[in-house]
Amino acid sequence: MPFLSGSSYRASWPFSNAHVNTIYPALFRKVPPIEYERETIDTLDGDFLDLDWQKNDSRRLLIGLHGLEGNADRHYLRGLFSFFGKNGWDTLGMNFRSCSGRMNKRLRMYNMGETNDLALVIRHVLQMGVYDEIVLSGFSLGGNVVLKYLGENGAHLPEQIRGGVVFSVPCDIPAANVAIAHWRNRIYLKRFLSTLNEKLIEKASLYPTYLDLSGPLPRSFYEFDEQFTGPIHGYSGAQDYWQSCSSIHFMPNIIRPVLVINALDDTFLAPTCYPSKLAENHPSVYLETPAHGGHCGFYTPSQEGSWWTERRALAFVQEIVLNEMR
Repeated sequence: MPFLSGSSYRASWPFSNAHVNTIYPALFRKVPPIEYERETIDTLDGDFLDLDWQKNDSRRLLIGLHGLEGNADRHYLRGLFSFFGKNGWDTLGMNFRSCSGRMNKRLRMYNMGETNDLALVIRHVLQMGVYDEIVLSGFSLGGNVVLKYLGENGAHLPEQIRGGVVFSVPCDIPAANVAIAHWRNRIYLKRFLSTLNEKLIEKASLYPTYLDLSGPLPRSFYEFDEQFTGPIHGYSGAQDYWQSCSSIHFMPNIIRPVLVINALDDTFLAPTCYPSKLAENHPSVYLETPAHGGHCGFYTPSQEGSWWTERRALAFVQEIVLNEMR
C-alpha cells in the first residue's frame, strides 16, 4: 500500500526539535546560487507570471512551487533544482503573483488553491514541444496547489505530467489554520502577516476603491482571509476559501503517482493533514511521515551539498513516477 510507515529521514540533535529544524534551514542553509533564466508570460486577465528556468537541454522538466510568501529562490527549491539539474533535468520555478520581486498588476494575488496559474504555466511549457516527462513539486502552500491540480484534472492530465513530490502540505486548510494559530507558532504567524500586510498596503494604494484599510491590519490568517483573500478571489470568506482549496478533497481523484512527505512534528499541520487512511487505499497517493523534519526543514548534514529532501524526491521520481507509464 502507498502509505509508507517508515522513513529514511533521521534528525540528529538539536534538529529533533521541530522549531530548530524549521528555522535553521530557512536562515542558514547555504545553497549555491542558480543563474536562472527569467521568462515573463502574460495571464488571461491582463497580469503576468515570472518563471525562473534552469536549462540543461533535457527532455525532462521539474516544475517547483514555493510556499507562502516565498519565491523560486528559496533554499528548499534552489536545493531541489540544483540536485535535479546535476542529474540532467531542466527545472522551472513558478513565482506566484506578487512573489517574484515585483508587484503584480491585478487586484488579486495568489492563494492556497491557485491552480489556474499553474495550469497556464503547464500549457505554456507544453506548447514549447520540448519535454516528454514533467514532474511537479511543491512545498507547503505550493504543495497544496500541486495536489489540488492533480486531483482536479484526474484522468484529463496531459500525458507529459507524470506525477509529483510535495513536502509539508497543509492539505486540510481549516484544520491547519487552527494549528498555526496556536501560541507556539506565533513567531511564524507574525512574520507571514508582516509581509502579507505590506503587500496589502501597496495594493490598497493601487486599488483604493476596492480595499478599505481604515481599520486595524489583520492579526491572524482568519482576519486576512476573511477580509481580503477570500473576497478578492471569489470566495464568500475565510471558511469558504479554506474548504474550497483544501487538497484533501481532491486527492481521491489523483491518478498519477505523487509522494506526500509531512513530518509528524510539523507544528503547522493538524492530524487531518496526514491522510493515512486515504493513502492506504489509494493506488497513486504515497504518504511518508518522518518523525522529525519540522515545516519545510529536514535539515541534513551532507558533504556533497544535497539534502535528504532532494535525494528522496529524485529516488521516488526514478523508482515510481517514471516507471509508472512504461
